Amino acid sequence: MKKKVLITLIITGIVILTSAITYALTNPASEQKHKPSDYKIGIKYSEALQSDKPMLALMYVDWCGYCLRFMPKYKTVSNIYKDKFNIVMLNAEDPANEELVKDVALSGFPTLYIIDPKYDNRVLLNNAIYMDLKKLRVELDRYLRIRGLLDQVPVK
Repeated sequence: MKKKVLITLIITGIVILTSAITYALTNPASEQKHKPSDYKIGIKYSEALQSDKPMLALMYVDWCGYCLRFMPKYKTVSNIYKDKFNIVMLNAEDPANEELVKDVALSGFPTLYIIDPKYDNRVLLNNAIYMDLKKLRVELDRYLRIRGLLDQVPVK
């Protein structure tokens, strides 16, 4: 009986050890993200303001678990729309962003805006939309379609 227990413990130990080694090799600590600012997505807000392209601006804070969970989707969206939108991340607790944060009256995190310097326009995207990648893409494509129509209107 003692031999069976000893063999079971040894086998269990080997399985746990190999699982831990496999996990460590496939998920290096340097690639794990622990806060939203670990993601380096997009360009600076000041650069985006100088462009005629609209920007997709994510306002986050590092202590927000929802912000961290949203980051992989935001990375995916940034890869899809990088040619059509300037992608921006703004830490709402950074003093450099204080004026913008007050201006947009943030009520929660993450907050996602389309900001269009060309038309002096801001569109707040509801979290029910941006947490669903398919719905978010529909809204972004809709904005681009409407902006394309605006671009065709002759300036008087």
